[in-house]
Amino acid sequence: MRDLKIPAQRHPEKARRPDNAQPKKPSWIRVKAPVGEGYKRTAKIMRENRLVTVCEEAGCPNVGECWSQGHATMMIMGEVCTRACTFCNIATGKPPEPLDAFEPGRVADAVAKLGLNHVVITSVDRDDVTDGGAEHFAQTIRAVRHRAPGTTIEILTPDFIRCDRSALETVVAARPDVFNHNLETVPGLYPEVRPGARYFHSLRLLQRVKELDPSMFTKSGIMVGLGEDRQAVLQVMDDMRAADIDFLTIGQYLQPTPKHHAVDRFVTPEEFAAYEKAAWGKGFLMVSATPLTRSSYHAGDDFARLRAAREKALAKA
Repeated sequence: MRDLKIPAQRHPEKARRPDNAQPKKPSWIRVKAPVGEGYKRTAKIMRENRLVTVCEEAGCPNVGECWSQGHATMMIMGEVCTRACTFCNIATGKPPEPLDAFEPGRVADAVAKLGLNHVVITSVDRDDVTDGGAEHFAQTIRAVRHRAPGTTIEILTPDFIRCDRSALETVVAARPDVFNHNLETVPGLYPEVRPGARYFHSLRLLQRVKELDPSMFTKSGIMVGLGEDRQAVLQVMDDMRAADIDFLTIGQYLQPTPKHHAVDRFVTPEEFAAYEKAAWGKGFLMVSATPLTRSSYHAGDDFARLRAAREKALAKA
């Protein structure tokens, strides 16, 4: 029986990789340890509903801040991913269990208990499932709509690269408010950083969401500090706008363990500000670019701004 708390068992495919030194984090990256009653209440609801969160599994630096406010990103379809991206701290391998038919209801119950105005639902990759978990996503969206009708829903999906085209159609038909799929990095780094994925497939996935439902907000994000250069990041922005993506997030890559992809450098806050300015200039409706930005960080507040930006743009048209 695997113990996912042990790094060698959590990431067996990385066990033979050489260690990469983990550089000391600069002052603008450091965060406070999670404490407080709000954090404890969120943790209690997650445990009672037997839910997994990407906040914990991916070692997000913002978990203390978000959970203290009752915000948690639900991770459905188990805690073992069939991919082995070199940046990611989620456990990898063959998932030991089938999809849990009762999970959508538990997610919806937790959303209602937390009183969320906006929820982010993500998942592991499940390449062992014929539709990649598309119907499971759809059932979860429908369950949240039923249990918490006032909550807006943002999903962060896999790429469905091994599935029929109908998989994406199933998810879009469930009508989440925001469809997010992260490109993660620039195309030149995909073979090393995201070997199981394809850059232009992920880009096309988001473009197809808009073709299926032009009213649906689309969102994507990348990490910097993996070895990319500025021109490659600007090209990704152009590619995203060509695919009509509404919302861009850019954050600093943080290395989970010595076996993961090395941090090439820590990008300064000034460089993040320059990326944000460039992205606004390229026409995104919403941009979040800071060292601690993550896909679901401040997602509820950002969604409100995203919706307002669209209304303003439509009023000018």
